[in-house]
Amino acid sequence: MPDLHLDSKTSTSPWEWFVGTPLMVVCIIIGAVALRWLVHRAIRRVVRLMEDRTHERPETGRAGRVLRQATGLDSERRIQRAATMGSLLRSVTTILIFGIAALTAMGALGVPLAPLLASAGVGGVAIGFGSQSLVKDFLSGIFMILEDQYGVGDVIDTGEAIGTVEEVTLRITRVRDGSGVVWYVRNGAIARVGNQSQGWAVGLIDIPIGYDESVEHALQVLRDVVKAIDSESPWNDKLLEEPTVAGVESVTGGVVTLRITAKCLPNEQYAVGREIRERAKLALDAAGVKGPQLPPYLTPPTT
Repeated sequence: MPDLHLDSKTSTSPWEWFVGTPLMVVCIIIGAVALRWLVHRAIRRVVRLMEDRTHERPETGRAGRVLRQATGLDSERRIQRAATMGSLLRSVTTILIFGIAALTAMGALGVPLAPLLASAGVGGVAIGFGSQSLVKDFLSGIFMILEDQYGVGDVIDTGEAIGTVEEVTLRITRVRDGSGVVWYVRNGAIARVGNQSQGWAVGLIDIPIGYDESVEHALQVLRDVVKAIDSESPWNDKLLEEPTVAGVESVTGGVVTLRITAKCLPNEQYAVGREIRERAKLALDAAGVKGPQLPPYLTPPTT
């Protein structure tokens, strides 16, 4: 009888082991897959809400209409940013969920985790010391994308280079300057960013006239110029409001400088400024308002 009892225990032991540890491992894997699916579904839903909802109430008037069209609350850039954030979150959650599941399964199989975690910790510290700049670049890229500091097509000043953004990744930002030179700027090396393409821009136009000319007459001519520009296409679509003739900006060396400010769409201040200068020059000449005259000792002799 004792031998039969021992044989019975021996015959049922493998089945009990199979029902125990392997079943637990299978349940851990199934649970990890199910959790990943739920988390990814929640992330996709959040991304979809970010693409659909509006960040702010629509502004009224021409400025609100033009700004809304320019900033593109439902534009491709916003969709790309939301998709990038969703992809980043899905990758991070996948690594975390399956990493924890793998450690849990190894513990269920009897693998000693303490030496493994200690070795991984030492290796992680060594890799961290050797790749501090890479980690800094990635973290800076993540926060840059989350905060939407700039995007493709924006004109930015990174301190290292000034130009148009052509590509944004987690590690680098590719910028092409006005001379056509392509700059690859590490995200971790960017201490500050000046974005000239978010929301709206202001063009400052300085018009010099002679010291002896009538300032009030010149200002009235400039007011007529900006009113005409604001009422004509395509400039009324680039301007958010009628340009303002601010008045006298400076009086130096026999030159009176009159300033005009133009609030317009991003990156349009240059074209608007050139048009205002051209029209102001023609209008002032037609009105008899002369520009600054050179001193006699600087006037070239006539032959």
